[in-house]
Amino acid sequence: MTDRDLINQAIQASRNAYAPYSGLSTGAALECADGTVYTGAGVENAALGCTVCAETAAVSAAVSAGRRRFVRLAVFADRPEYYVPCGHCRQLMAEFSPSMEVLCANNEGRYVSYPLKTLLPMPFSGNL
Repeated sequence: MTDRDLINQAIQASRNAYAPYSGLSTGAALECADGTVYTGAGVENAALGCTVCAETAAVSAAVSAGRRRFVRLAVFADRPEYYVPCGHCRQLMAEFSPSMEVLCANNEGRYVSYPLKTLLPMPFSGNL
C-alpha cells in the first residue's frame, strides 16, 4: 500500500466524522503489520473529555480486532495546515508500536512523514 492509498483512506474516514463544535472533521487510517487497515473518524462531544480522536478510534478498532503491531498511521483534517496527532494519541500509538511512521496530510494534497519517536521522544512505559 502506498502512502497516498493510506492517506486516501484517512480522507474517506474524515467524511464520517462528527464535529459540530470545532467544525474540523478528522480521519485516520492505521496500517497493521499484517497489511490490514483500520480507519477511524473524530467524534466530538459537548462534554469535551468524551471526545474521541480519529487516531484513537482507528487504534481501538485494530486492537478490538486482535491487532497489536502497527506500521503506519495516516491522519487528515480538511485544512491547509498539517494535522498532527495530539499527545494522548501519540502515547496510545507508542503503547503498541513506538517505531511506527505517522503521515500527516492537509487539504492541499500534501503530507509530511514523521517517525513516532520524533513526535513522542520519551513515551511513558509500563516497564518500570
